Order: sequence, then structure tokens, then C-alpha cells
Amino acid sequence: MICTHISSPRRALGLLLLFASAAGLAVPLRTSVAQNGGVRPPNGGTSSSKASPRTRTKSGSGVKTTRASATRRPPPPALRYTAPTSAEALTADIGTFLNARVRSGSWGAMIVSVTRGDTLFSTNAGNLMLPASTMKLFTAALAFDTFGPEHQFTTAVLRDGTVGADGTLTGNLVLRGGGDPGLSTRYYKAPAEGPMASLARMVAASGIKRVNGDLIADASAFESKRVPDGWLARYLESGYAARVSALSMNENLATVVIAPQPNGSASVTLDPPSSTVPVINNMRTVAGSRAAKLSIRRLPDGRIDVRGWIGSKAGSRSYLVVIDDPAPWVAGTLRSALIAQGVTVTGQVRTGAGSANAVTVASLSSPPLARLAAAMNRESINHFAELLFRDVAQVNSPNRIGSAELGNTALKKFMSDKVGAASNDVMATDGSGLSTLDRVTARSLVQLLSYAHRSSWSADFHASLPVAGESELLRHRMRYTPAQGNLHAKTGTTNDVIGLAGYVTARDGEVLAFAFLYNGRDRWNAKEAIDVSGATLAGFTRP
Repeated sequence: MICTHISSPRRALGLLLLFASAAGLAVPLRTSVAQNGGVRPPNGGTSSSKASPRTRTKSGSGVKTTRASATRRPPPPALRYTAPTSAEALTADIGTFLNARVRSGSWGAMIVSVTRGDTLFSTNAGNLMLPASTMKLFTAALAFDTFGPEHQFTTAVLRDGTVGADGTLTGNLVLRGGGDPGLSTRYYKAPAEGPMASLARMVAASGIKRVNGDLIADASAFESKRVPDGWLARYLESGYAARVSALSMNENLATVVIAPQPNGSASVTLDPPSSTVPVINNMRTVAGSRAAKLSIRRLPDGRIDVRGWIGSKAGSRSYLVVIDDPAPWVAGTLRSALIAQGVTVTGQVRTGAGSANAVTVASLSSPPLARLAAAMNRESINHFAELLFRDVAQVNSPNRIGSAELGNTALKKFMSDKVGAASNDVMATDGSGLSTLDRVTARSLVQLLSYAHRSSWSADFHASLPVAGESELLRHRMRYTPAQGNLHAKTGTTNDVIGLAGYVTARDGEVLAFAFLYNGRDRWNAKEAIDVSGATLAGFTRP
């Protein structure tokens, strides 16, 4: 699911004006031409025979027509949250909100009390809908249930051979990916090559000084398909659609750094440096402080072609690029880090699976799953969701290879066997909700939330969600309402979806689980309806 963030006051003002325009369009009054050629005003009065500045003559007809002054239809009143004091009043209010302003599209919604066990609202709760990033709730719950919140994923360096007294490894060095979303400078506060620099230091400390063999990038824990089914081609140039691999780093994004040089050329470097991703420098420096004008292209052979110009006083500029084939890129960064540690690899960097007899010489463990899930849900990181989805699939795979298809199988079994939901209420072709082929029901979301609330990992699941009016993707929503600091939920947003699913504590103390899914183009009005519904749930009480 794509999550859009308002990044500046100017952007926020533009969106506000767009919303205001959609809420109350200027609609010209209809006019009709009388039989005598005059204009009959819409209020039934008579027209003046004297032409006004708004009167024009139709060419060749002699008939004068007047454009009536445009009048603005008053916008419908803003939705305001309520404080219903009965289940019946809550049902009526939520139904009114969902239909008050939304002009097209479809809703699926459900609200249950996990405290009392009854259903408070339901509309089209069994309809299959596009979930966008609310799909990450399924991925998080499935991962918590499979591994537990303290589980850590491992990335290891292994030697496939013996090390002589002079520090020469006769054989290959293997970098084995364990599907770790946390192999990233997000958690290693070093330069961009931080995780690989750490591994390289461990390899050097093990006594290896020279590798008479290859450096193998082992991503065999996952299937080879790096782009899930249902991801649109236009997504693939964006960081939110990073490629999927068991050997991934920095969310499979690299930085191209461009800096002007005094001799008229320009420096172009890749951060982190990788011996497997050469950069072609076709940049030049021009006079002045103008920012760079350039193009960055990823070539089919993996090279990055950078061309254009940068101002001599512009300073350095950095641009993120998506890495198409992550495994050899990550291994290439390890090779560069090994060189910095004085360790030489005489062979090539290649992909493959390491020997079962290979011996571990270095390893890094991820932060606990609870931290990874919190980053995934609060910031809606698609890459984290895709790796966790396949990590679960690998555990349940007969050949120990994680795939999206096996992830879907594991999810359906989890939903039917543990959650008690219909297995066909969820169809997942990825773990993030970015796929246009994903489908879930509002009922399945609420059933999942109810199960998670009762589970042993409930506290970590709850803590992984953004909080209304306070944190991450809900920071600017439902502020100054009863939902602020109370409601915590996962968002879901694409061009055709707006969704919210999570928990809120009602005024009488009972915990409510809710799911709102809207599919259609009237997303701004649907978002308003969801937010006012969330605030109303927070103000709800009953005997």
C-alpha cells in the first residue's frame, strides 16, 4: 500500500484548497432563451432590454444571451464527531458519516467491542476489498505468531574451505542473507556501508587475510522473483517498491552523490560503494550556484549512468536509486569493506548457494521483531513487510525457500486455524498491500485485531501502530478530538484506497476494534468520514 505524506505547509495548503474545491464547486445558474429572443432569468423575473457587460450576441443570429452571474453553492457542513450513548446511536452516526459526503466508490466497514464481544456496526463487511497498507496488519500478526516479538534474523559470512597459517582461505567466502529487514543504516549509525564494515572487521579478526576463491552472494532463502505479482510498472522507479531479496541492505536503495570539481568535471560516487555496481560519470561542472540538472539511468547490465551538469557553487547533491538486483550489490559492498580491512578476494562476486559444510566466521543479528514490526507499521515500510512475509513462508516451506505464494498459504491457514476467520476472506500476493491483486474483507481485519488483542504478543502488536494526533502517519489526523492519544491504527492509502484499522478505547473504557476500507476515487471525503468516525468511537459510551 502507498502511504502519501504531506511534506510542507505549501503542500498542505494545496491539498486543503483541493479539498475545499471538491466540497463546494461554483455552479453557474441555468438560463433559458424565451420565445421572443430575450433571456428568462432562472428566478422567473423579466429580463432587462438593456445589454449589460455580461450580455453578448450570438454570431449570425441576432439573439442576445446573458451569462448569469456564477453563484457558489454552499458547501455541505463539515462532519462533526458525536458522543453517542447507546449502540443504536453509534450505529446510526457511523452510517451517516460514511454516506454524508462520499459521492462514489464503495465501503467495507466493521466495528466490534473486544471487551463485550458484540458487533456495533457492519456494512459490506464480507466484501473483498483492496486493503492497501492495512495488509501489513496481517503480516505483522503472522510474524509475531510465528516467531515471537523477541526473534532476530541473521546475516552471516561463511568460509567454504580451510584457512592456512598465513591467513589464506583456499575456497570461497559466502555472504548468506537471512531475510533481515534490519540490515540497514537505520539501525547501524555508521556511514552507509556500516553493516558490511562490521562484518568485514569480523572476517579480518577471524584471521582471514586473503581469499583464493569467489565471494558468493547467497539469497537462496527466498524465491528468485524480486517483484511481486500485481506491482504496477510505474511503481518500480520508487523507493517504496524496492526489490525483494533474502540478501537485502538499506531497503535496497543506494545513494548517488554528485559534487562539482574545479577542473570542469564532476565527481560521481555510489554510497555505499559496491564493486558490482559501476557508475558511469557523464557529469560536468558549469559556472554558478545552480543546482544540478541530470538524469540517472539504471542500465540492464547493472551499471548506473549519470549525465548532466552541476553548478560550481551548488555543493554536493544526493539522489536515491533503486537497486534492481540486491544480492550481488550487497556482496559488492562487503568486498569493498573487506578491501578497506586489508582482506583481498581474488575471485569474482557471484550469486549462488553456499555449501552445507561452510563454517560461519561472522554474523550480524537484527533488532528484535517487535522493533522491526513497529517501524513497518508506523512508517508503512513496504520492504520490511515483504521480507517478513517471506520469512514466515520459509519456516512453513517444505524446501525452506520463502515465496509470496507460500506466504499466502501460511496466512490463510493462520486465519482459519487460529483467528477463526474464513480463509477466503484474505488473498495476499504480497505482504505490504502494494499489489493490486490483494483482497481482504473488513470482517477479516476485525477478526485479526480481536485475535491479536487476546494473544501473548498483544502489547507489542498494539505498540507497533501509529497513534492518532501524535505519531507517524496519524500525527496530523484526529487532533484535538477524543481520539488523540487514544486511537492507534494502521493506515492504508493508494490512488484508489483509503483505509484505517486498529483499536480505540471508548469513553466507558471498553476496547473497540474497527476496520474502515474505502475503494474509489473520492478519497478525501472518505478520509474525513473515517476520522470523524474514529473520534466518535472514542467518545462512545453505553450503559
